[in-house]
Amino acid sequence: MEVGQKFPLTIKRLGINGEGVGFYKRNVVFVKGAIPGEEVTVKLTKVSPKFAEAEILAIRKASEFRQEAPCPVYSECGGCQLQHMTYEAQLMNKRDIVIQAFEKYAKEIGQTAEIRPTIGMDNPWHYRNKSQFQVRKEGKRVYAGLFTEGTNQLLNINDCLVQHPVTSKITVATRKILQKLNIPIYDGKTLNGLVRTIVVRTGMRSGETQVCLVTTRRELPHKEELIERIKKIDPSIVSITQNVNREKTSLIFGPDTFILDGKEAIHEKLGEFAFDLSTRAFFQLNPEQTVHLYNEIKKAAALTGKENVVDAYCGVGTIGMWLAEGAREVRGMDNVDEAIADAKYNARTNDNLQHVRFFPGSADKWLFRWSKEDYRPDVICVDPPRTGLEPGFIRTVLKIKPKRFVYTSCNPSTLARDLKELSKSYNVEYIQPVDMFPQTAQVECVVKLTLKK
Repeated sequence: MEVGQKFPLTIKRLGINGEGVGFYKRNVVFVKGAIPGEEVTVKLTKVSPKFAEAEILAIRKASEFRQEAPCPVYSECGGCQLQHMTYEAQLMNKRDIVIQAFEKYAKEIGQTAEIRPTIGMDNPWHYRNKSQFQVRKEGKRVYAGLFTEGTNQLLNINDCLVQHPVTSKITVATRKILQKLNIPIYDGKTLNGLVRTIVVRTGMRSGETQVCLVTTRRELPHKEELIERIKKIDPSIVSITQNVNREKTSLIFGPDTFILDGKEAIHEKLGEFAFDLSTRAFFQLNPEQTVHLYNEIKKAAALTGKENVVDAYCGVGTIGMWLAEGAREVRGMDNVDEAIADAKYNARTNDNLQHVRFFPGSADKWLFRWSKEDYRPDVICVDPPRTGLEPGFIRTVLKIKPKRFVYTSCNPSTLARDLKELSKSYNVEYIQPVDMFPQTAQVECVVKLTLKK
């Protein structure tokens, strides 16, 4: 195969990044925008020893699930990968992405465990409660949006269909204010300028919104007028902050945050629990679907009120709090000190959580220490980063052997790898995919494991 080569191709599956996957002379070919079941004519754009990439020249036989993407900048943006596919098909193919991961990394589990249909949303649009749009300037015009896939070219976005409408409204109005007041805008090439990102987060249930300007330095020209104009954009705005990030980095936030107006944090609820969300505090981006995800974790934990529960990789403690009602005791731990501080605060400010405690440090360290003190959890729940579980943690779990293990994962590949190790002592009862990010190729899973007898 060589770049520029053209040939017909039948699309067999969906790849982990949302691209169609076909085979040409036993070579894997990834085709962006193609749907399983389609017959297409493609042109190779990249050839590697193990795979090739191609673009569609013509669709010879379209899938019954193909649709016109409703977003006008869908093909340029890259933030979503599946808008050209009906939502029904998205859910089916996300389950298949999970199946593929187990075929590749843990074939026996894939053949024996129940992989359930994906739990989707009633309305798979406008679900994201937080936007982080980069700001740049061309001529006299200020833009706010996302970088076009694979480039440093900023795509101006006025209305993102997966964002809550108020976040789009406030972002657009704020960039217009920045332009009107002629406030210096960050230049990603020269690193000059001031304002680099507009971050907007809204409470889906509280109706409170926070606006944060991420800048390269503390000094803010026309500060008072800027604040007054932002306040007038929408009555939901109760907090305006400034975060200073001086580094040349892809990370959004720097270490220092200052309150410009209003409250330090906005209020939000998840189920029966209340949270105060400061500018940098982690919180699920899709609160509606998070309730379904956490209820699946609760089902898999199967608590009776007698169990000691460990919430490893606990973050700000939301899963541990969700399980508290059915547990004798909950202990959570995380390596991020700020997350543990938030978790402790969240537990203090909600009723009936006196039996929930959080500890800074690694999960395997605490489990080993507690086992020496004759404390062994009945149930362990984990929700690790995309890289999966640390090998030392898996070894510790296999030593202390809790009765049940609930694994929540945002990466089917590392999930399959880790379950292969855990299956030495555990039965994988079922795998439940959950669609946390409709229109994208991402899929979350909740897995119930029970100790082998």
